[in-house]
Amino acid sequence: MFGFVQAKGKMLSDLFFEEEDLPYEEDILRNPYNVKCWLRYIDHKKSAKKEVLNTVYERALKQLPGSYKLWYNYLKLLRTQARGKVVTDPKYEEVNSAFERSLVFMHKMPRIWLDYLHFLIGQGRVTRTRRCFDRALRALPITQHNRVWPLYLKFVRSHDLPETAVRVYRRYLKLQKEGSEEYIGFLMSIGWLDEAAQRLADIINDEGFVSVEGKSKHQLWNQLCELIAKNPDKVTSLKVEPIIRQGLKRYTDQIGVLWNSLADYYIRGGHFERARDIYEEAIQTVMTVRDFTQVFDACAQFEKSMIAAKMETMEEEGANEEDDFELEIRLARLESLVDRRPLLLNSVLLRQNPHNVHEWHKRVTLFEGNPREIINTYTEAVHTVDPKIASGRPHSLWVEFAKFYEKNDQIQDARIVFEKATQVPYKHVDDLACVWCEWAEMELRHDNSEEALKLMQRATTPMKRQVMYHDETETVQSRVHKSLKVWSLYADLEESFGTFKSCKAVYDKIIDLRIATPQIIINYAMFLEENNYFEEAFKAYEKGIALFKWPNVYDLWTTYLSKFISRYEGTKLERARDLFEQCLEKCPEQYAKEIYLLYAKLEMEHGMARHAMAVYERATRAVLPAEQYEMFNIYIKKAAEVYGVTHTRTIYETAIEVLSNDQAREMCLRFADLEKKLGEIDRARAIYAHGSQISDPRVAPQFWDSWKEFEINHGNEDTVREMLRIKRSVQATYNTQVNFMSAQMLAAQSKKQEGSSADVGDEMQHLEARARQLVQESLQEKAQAEKKLLFVRSTQEELGELTKTNNPEEINIDEDETDEEVEELEVEQQSVPSEVFGGLAPPQANDDD
Repeated sequence: MFGFVQAKGKMLSDLFFEEEDLPYEEDILRNPYNVKCWLRYIDHKKSAKKEVLNTVYERALKQLPGSYKLWYNYLKLLRTQARGKVVTDPKYEEVNSAFERSLVFMHKMPRIWLDYLHFLIGQGRVTRTRRCFDRALRALPITQHNRVWPLYLKFVRSHDLPETAVRVYRRYLKLQKEGSEEYIGFLMSIGWLDEAAQRLADIINDEGFVSVEGKSKHQLWNQLCELIAKNPDKVTSLKVEPIIRQGLKRYTDQIGVLWNSLADYYIRGGHFERARDIYEEAIQTVMTVRDFTQVFDACAQFEKSMIAAKMETMEEEGANEEDDFELEIRLARLESLVDRRPLLLNSVLLRQNPHNVHEWHKRVTLFEGNPREIINTYTEAVHTVDPKIASGRPHSLWVEFAKFYEKNDQIQDARIVFEKATQVPYKHVDDLACVWCEWAEMELRHDNSEEALKLMQRATTPMKRQVMYHDETETVQSRVHKSLKVWSLYADLEESFGTFKSCKAVYDKIIDLRIATPQIIINYAMFLEENNYFEEAFKAYEKGIALFKWPNVYDLWTTYLSKFISRYEGTKLERARDLFEQCLEKCPEQYAKEIYLLYAKLEMEHGMARHAMAVYERATRAVLPAEQYEMFNIYIKKAAEVYGVTHTRTIYETAIEVLSNDQAREMCLRFADLEKKLGEIDRARAIYAHGSQISDPRVAPQFWDSWKEFEINHGNEDTVREMLRIKRSVQATYNTQVNFMSAQMLAAQSKKQEGSSADVGDEMQHLEARARQLVQESLQEKAQAEKKLLFVRSTQEELGELTKTNNPEEINIDEDETDEEVEELEVEQQSVPSEVFGGLAPPQANDDD
């Protein structure tokens, strides 16, 4: 009893009470299990000495050992008190002891464990810390492990204990496989490459694995291949070659890289011959040019490095005969590899597309000078290429194969090749036709014309049943008898080596099969003409015309009509007219011009001029609008030659009505010039007045200049004023809309400057501004013109001389000079030019008469 009292008195002697503490002490005595009371007391004593504050925490924890808040704050206070001290200080052990005591009650609280682990890591106690981590993982539920493992892994990576770290990572990966990439990176950093390769292979084979770093299975596979290829001495638990060959089947876009990785694995392992075998196998199996280039370059670099290594060894150790021989072998191997490159590349392209005809031809050229290989290549090509899906012309392989035998004077073998070629199921009839034609031409080159004719006869022999040429369901052999290429050659052969009867039969058969072209018809007709069968030739033309429509029949008509006219001239005029009318009945506008000119020429030379003029008149309506102006010129010229220039007036009038404004304006100028030459001044002035309605002074100044010159030479002051009035009226009409005038000026300028790349918007603004300026100028010009005629300004003597010379009928209206004596002029009779009468001109009397 005395001992208990003594102990209690000793405990109470350790407590330090102050007067301010009494209310808090009384509070905790009344509520010893209330956490808030203790926290208020602790908050009151926070500025006291650490021993006092620690004592209060201990008293509180003694009463409430299961309070997380008290333990957390107490341990935090203890860590703060130990901060800055050496790790051998007893204070650290005191804090550790407090943590251990707290974990008796707080072993399910991950925050307490993490604080304790952080505190231990700072002390550098590796084994104790590791055991504490293990205790934490055992104590905490598995759902809280994700808070412990990152710190645990960071801890084991921070110390050079690879075995310990590997064991920790293995435990970690049993629950969280997504950390495999981190583990692999750690293994590679510590040099455990075999373990890293195994783990990498495992995650590649795991279909459900998702990379945390965002890597695809392809990237992981490349990483594995690179790892095992570059470290053959460290990665021993995996079979490298099966892994890479499996990748070759799975990842076809990385064939070259994988082959190089496999060869690199054997090179690093010192197995050089095996590496050469791998390179050779890769070159013979890759399917793309990119993969071939990668493998070939790597192989060439390997051979160069082998040569360099051998030469370096020979320099260091001295060279003997065996070393020289080995060096020559390596050099020869490299040279052979470089020489084989075109052939190997061609093999790659053929493996990529074995039906590429062009590459087979290129392969033959690579074997130039080696007949046996050429024959083998052609044989392989014709058996490999499928004509239905071939790229190129598959028949060319057979033809070149036969020509190869022909060049080597093996004609019989060439015939055998051609015979087999005619049985191949080509996709297009033209391919088979080319084979027959090449066979026939080969026979011609060896003077076997009869054999060539027999071949063409075989090729053109029709089937017993009717077959359509474009029917894809039928074989090409059953349709080749309708091939125009075969028939054309057959016709040429018959012309050269056959009889007239047989050749004519061939041409007739072509027409009956309805496969003739306009050129075939022309050739047939020329053949008949050469043999003096002119009517038969004309019948051939008519058959051809019946076969074709416009515009394909144009050449036939022009040739037929020209031949007919040159043959009969005017003897069969009515028949010729019927032919022309038949031709022109459905003739399009773009082809009518030449036909009408030929028709008119026939009438002029062998018919009647009246009919010729009617043809020219029809032509002006039948041709294209762009050709009407030229046709009117021809019509006017011919009419003037036949009937005289006066007869052309109606033609001019018609032309002015029909043609476009620009062309009609030109016709007005020509018409007015004609009337002026004939002395019809009033007529000419009327024509100018008519043409002025379609002549904007701003766009067609040459028209007004011509009229001005005409009035100066042949008019008077009234006519000049009238011209100016008309000009202002026309200009006002065109100036009613500024935009319309701008469009006209833009069109005129575009004709002068085609191809200009100026901005259209800026040009339109400029033209509108210019149009407004011109309107103002026209108004000013009108005001000035009413006062004075500036453009006819001249001396009185010059004006009088012009009126006397050019217009003798002019009336003098100058009243100011009535007193002047007027000179009387003697009127002379002027002869009318003979051109006015044309072909109707009366015969001139002889001087003797």
